[in-house]
Amino acid sequence: MSNVVDPSLYKDESQDMDVSGILKTLPEMSKAALCQRWQECFNKPAPDGIRKELMVRMLAYRIQEQAFGGLNHKTRRRLDQMAAAISKSPDTAIANMTRTNPGTQLIRSWQGKTHTVTIEQSGYQYQERRYRSLSEIARHITGTQWSGPLFFGLKSRGSKVKETVNAE
Repeated sequence: MSNVVDPSLYKDESQDMDVSGILKTLPEMSKAALCQRWQECFNKPAPDGIRKELMVRMLAYRIQEQAFGGLNHKTRRRLDQMAAAISKSPDTAIANMTRTNPGTQLIRSWQGKTHTVTIEQSGYQYQERRYRSLSEIARHITGTQWSGPLFFGLKSRGSKVKETVNAE
């Protein structure tokens, strides 16, 4: 599959359009025109009964995927695992697999003040001080017991993600 958009598919009379321009035109197109664009993008007819709004979203994704590249192998594999787990048991809980890299900044507003934490190789930096865990920082900010990953939005309530940092 090519990661390059064929510009001949997206000509507006005499001028080429950029991806942003193409995406802006999709919602204005008739369903017949969207079906034609679908054929061009997917090399097959649009599914019967698909709603126009869904076609616009799927075409927008496909056009961007062709222009900028799709999901990497690791992400596709994780999505396949999640889909398999849900198909076996629709009520299954999917673990939040948020991973953070050194240099990532976590920003949280609390009681009118913005707090910025920088993830380091083996800990966290907050207000020019190093911490071993996000929970320490959350306790420092709030004055109460908090799950650091929950406080900074790295996990949702009820998920069972353990806070870890790569120690090297």
